[in-house]
Amino acid sequence: MAVRSGAPKVLAIVLAGGEGKRLMPLTADRAKPAVPFGGNYRLIDFALSNLVNARYLKVVVLTQYKSHSLDRHVTLTWRMSTMLGNYVTPVPAQQRLGPQWYRGSADAIYQSMNLINDERPDIIVVVGADHVYRMDFSQMVDAHVESGLPCTVAAIRQPIALADQFGVIATDAAAPGRIAAFLEKPTDAVGLADSPGEVLASMGNYVFTADALVDAVTQDAHAEGSRHDMGGDIVPWFVGRGQAGVYDFKDNVVPGSTPRDAAYWRDVGTLDSYYDANMDLISVEPVFNLYNSAWPILSQQPPLPPAKFVHGWQGRVGHAINSVVGPGTVVSGGLVENSVLASNVRVHSWASVRGSVLMDGVDVGRHAVVHRAILDKNVQVPQGVQIGVDPEEDRRRGLTVTASGITVVGKGQVIPPAGHYALPDPETAASIAPAGAGA
Repeated sequence: MAVRSGAPKVLAIVLAGGEGKRLMPLTADRAKPAVPFGGNYRLIDFALSNLVNARYLKVVVLTQYKSHSLDRHVTLTWRMSTMLGNYVTPVPAQQRLGPQWYRGSADAIYQSMNLINDERPDIIVVVGADHVYRMDFSQMVDAHVESGLPCTVAAIRQPIALADQFGVIATDAAAPGRIAAFLEKPTDAVGLADSPGEVLASMGNYVFTADALVDAVTQDAHAEGSRHDMGGDIVPWFVGRGQAGVYDFKDNVVPGSTPRDAAYWRDVGTLDSYYDANMDLISVEPVFNLYNSAWPILSQQPPLPPAKFVHGWQGRVGHAINSVVGPGTVVSGGLVENSVLASNVRVHSWASVRGSVLMDGVDVGRHAVVHRAILDKNVQVPQGVQIGVDPEEDRRRGLTVTASGITVVGKGQVIPPAGHYALPDPETAASIAPAGAGA
C-alpha cells in the first residue's frame, strides 16, 4: 500500500502483554504495565501519554496476562473523542487463529491483524508499555518516512559497559542511518564512531510501513524456530534485508524538557530498577521531571482532597522532605523523607518513612519505621514494626528483599504485629540514614 499524500494515517499498537516475573510480587495480581508508579500513574501511562501528546489518537493496547486491572485502568482513564473517531482500547488475546495465546510480541500483532485491516493505516507505531520516558513519536515517524525504509528502530545511547544488557544496534558505516546488525546482549560491542564509549541500544519502540509489518509478522508466524518476538525476530528480519533504519533518541526534542531530563529513559523490568526510577523523581531538580506541563504525563486523577500534614509539637511533627506526596494522603505527626507516596496513604505519629515507595492506601502505624522499601497497595504496617531495617528479619517474615537490599511487601501480604519488638523512640527512627536517588 503506497503512503497517501499529505500526513500518513497512523495506528499505534502498545504491547502490554508482559508477565513481568522479575517484578514479583508487584506483578502477582496485575500485568507489568499496570504496576503503579510515581504516586499517581501506572507504567502504561508513559507510553500512552507520549502517543497522545504526539497526536496519535488511534491506539490499541494488546493485553494477555492478568489483564483485569490494566483493562480497567485503560478503559476508565483513556477515553478519546468517539465523535472524531479516536480511541485507546484494550484488546485481550482473542484466539482468532486457534486455541492458543500469544506466542510472543510479533505473534500478538499477527493474531490481531483484524485491527490493522479495520483501520487500514499507512504507518504503524509499535511501542512497549513498561518504560518510563518522554518521546515525541511524530518526530520519529517523520524520520521514518524521510528514510524510505520500511522499518525504523528507536535507539538510546548507553555506556558500552552496559552493552551486554541490551539489544545493540550496529550501523552501516557508509549509511549511518541504516542498521547493519542487531546484536542481542553482545559482550564485544564496538563503540559509536562519534562516541567510542557508547553504543546504540534498542528502546523497544518501532515505526513500520504498514504493509511491510503485515508481511513480516505473517511470514514469521509460519517460520520454524522463531520466538515470534519483535526485537528478536522481526527487526533482524528487516536488518537482514537491508531495510531497517535507526532513530537516535538524542535527536528527539520534547517540548518543555530540560538538559537534565531530555534523554531520560528507564527500563523498569526489575524491582531495583523500579525503585531507582521512582527515586529519580524526588530531587530538587529531578532526573525525570513530572512537572513538565508542555508534555504532561496523563492518568486518572481521582476526586480526592489535597494531602495534609498535621501536628507540630513536642517532636510530633508531620512533615515531608524531598518527597512526592499524592492526594488524600495524611502525614500525621510522622516523618517522610526521600520517598514517593501515592494517594490515601496514612503515616501516623512518630513513624518514619525514608527512601521508600508507598502505593495507594498504605497505612504506617505509630512508631513504625519503613526504610528503603516498596509497599504495594493497602499494606498495613503495624505499630512499632520496622520494615527495611533488618533484611534477614524481613526475609524471615516472608518478604522479598532484592540484591541491593530493597524490601518489597506485596499487595495483600500481612505483616505481623511488633510482638517482641520494642517501640523505637523518635530519635532512633530519625537516626536511620536517608536513602538518596539510586541508592
